[in-house]
Order: sequence, then C-alpha cells, then structure tokens
Amino acid sequence: MKYIFAGDREISVNILSFIISKGYKPLALFVPSDAQQSHANELIKLSGLSRDKIFKGKEVNYDEIVQNINSLNVDYIIGIHFPYIISNKLLNVPKIGFLNLHPAYLPFNKGWHTPSWAIIDGTPYGATLHFMSEKLDAGDIILQEEIVVSSTDTANSLYAKVLKKEYEVFVKAFDGIRSLKPTRIEQLSEGTSHVRKDLESIQEINVDKNYKGKDIINLLRGLTTNNIKESAYFVENGKKQYIQINIIPENDEK
Repeated sequence: MKYIFAGDREISVNILSFIISKGYKPLALFVPSDAQQSHANELIKLSGLSRDKIFKGKEVNYDEIVQNINSLNVDYIIGIHFPYIISNKLLNVPKIGFLNLHPAYLPFNKGWHTPSWAIIDGTPYGATLHFMSEKLDAGDIILQEEIVVSSTDTANSLYAKVLKKEYEVFVKAFDGIRSLKPTRIEQLSEGTSHVRKDLESIQEINVDKNYKGKDIINLLRGLTTNNIKESAYFVENGKKQYIQINIIPENDEK
C-alpha cells in the first residue's frame, strides 16, 4: 500500500502512528499552514519525511505540487481532519481514491459543526470513513458506525465520543484498505448539510420570544462546544452574554 497522509489534530497523529505501526510509511505528507495547524509538527516528526515531501496549506492544490506527487504513484491519499477543499486534480492523483474520515453519520451532517447539528436537528450521529468526491462529503462509504446521542450530551461531549469512534472505524476498515480492496457503498441521496456560517445564524437568543422547552434545551446543548464564541447568547446593555449548559442526571449531582 502506497499512500500520502493529509491531516491535523490529535486524531491524525494517532491514526498515522497506527498505520506506521503496521509497516506502512507515507510517501508524502500534507499539513495545514503554520498559522492554522495544531499538530503539524508532530506529524512531520512522526512521518520521518524530508522537507521536499512535506506540503503545507493550500499549496497542495497547486499544479506543480500535484504534478510532483503524481510521480509517487500512490494508491491512496488518506485525509484525517485536513481542513482544506481539495481540487479535482488532486482527487484524481491516487489510483484507488482520496479517503476522508468524517465526524458524522453520513449522509447526515455533511460539512461543519457536525455534533452541534446532530443535537439541534435530531439527526443520526456517528463516524464515517468514505471516498472523497467533487461534492462535499458525498463519496462512497467504506465503513461507518453510529453513536447513541444521550439527552445529557452537549456538542462538546458528543465530539469527544466521535473522536474515539472515528479511530475505531479506521482501525476496523484498515485490512480492506491495505489489501487495496476497500468496501464501497454508495451514499443515499437524503441527508443534511451545513456550512460554517450556519451556526452563527442561530446563536442569538431573543429574550422576548417564546420557545418550546425541548427546542431551547437542544439549542443550548448543541451550542455548548469547547469554544465560548460558538455558544448561544443574549444581548444585554449592548454586550453578548454567552450561555453554556451542563445537564446532570438525578443522583449524579456529586
């Protein structure tokens, strides 16, 4: 199996470590630009690659870079939380495909802020390993597993769950990947999708509006992330007052 690895975040370090432990080292590495990365340095060190085989940020879509990596004749590009739109030219580089690990149960919650929308929209949630295609998060599915969303889950707790599930899904699918015979299941045409700005449109709570109890609780749960700026808020004296929620079941108060 010949591959290029593209990723960021701790989960990408864990998955690249797993792949290398099975005897497969990447032929090139894509990481975010210095300003956007969180774990690029760890990935670079782990890969053991020379500087000329490491590509950063949007440069991965440049024609000269695509031509360069085309000569590597790879079977896959494996994308793990790599935060860039991929050009069609780059999608066509690997012989088998560009794989992507997405924190959602596709075809539901394509795009951004997947745990938030799973709670707010009441859609199924989980982790999906799939082939990338021209359309966002719409390629054939290799493997996916669902997560039960608890009534006490927030977007933050649900994201922690899905990170564990993503790793499990990749490990389970790996034998098919390295044998060059990954499963391909066509996605259903139904589902949901959200862009990054969609979350901003629902954050403000109108204090003069009547809300159903379930709706407001789910909204607060879905907007409780690890980023206070993504929280629900109301405006008082011209200032945003942010709200986060913590649901504690009876008898678990301690």
